[in-house]
Amino acid sequence: MAAVRVRQHVNPLSSKYQTPTSPPDWTQIYADLTLPLHLDIGCAKGQFLLSMAQLEPDWNYLGLEIREPLVLEANKLRDEHLLQNLHYLFCNANNSLRPLLSSFPSGILQRVTIQFPDPWFKKRHQKRRVVQTDTVAELATYLASGGWVFIQSDVKQVAIEMCDRFHSHSSFQRTSSEWLTTNPLPVPTERERFTEAKGEPVYRALFEKS
Repeated sequence: MAAVRVRQHVNPLSSKYQTPTSPPDWTQIYADLTLPLHLDIGCAKGQFLLSMAQLEPDWNYLGLEIREPLVLEANKLRDEHLLQNLHYLFCNANNSLRPLLSSFPSGILQRVTIQFPDPWFKKRHQKRRVVQTDTVAELATYLASGGWVFIQSDVKQVAIEMCDRFHSHSSFQRTSSEWLTTNPLPVPTERERFTEAKGEPVYRALFEKS
């Protein structure tokens, strides 16, 4: 059977992705819904979360990805590892954060990662980037006080734009005015390893919800 070709770039503004995703019954997905939640926006193949969920069984993990074939494969791999604290969901994060996050118990969301999002270099395409003003506002609403958002990119202009959007919201405080030299999490993403192996910089920042 031939492998399904997965598109590298998916336009979140196309009509196919304009219907917000309805939340599943989380009690049927997570063994313990009272555990703190780590949300990874744009989880791609989900390898980062797969490793994190095994390292930290006292956390629940949710990965959002707009390319459905990647989600199907990631959940299959999750099942092979018998993990009950990890789930991957096919959705457009730009319009699905509110219905998804509002369906969890209040204060359960404690960590968010947005790592190496699609840069959409062309000026006319930049409105497709995942970190928009509304994205930040939704995260500010549902992230627990003291929770944090970790962002990183190998494209400096994209990292700066993400930082500017979080910095402009009164609920978020950047923990350092300089780029972080190391990842505060114990697992690097595939893109992170690839970029550092080439000797190229990664631009990282951490924002705390006040």
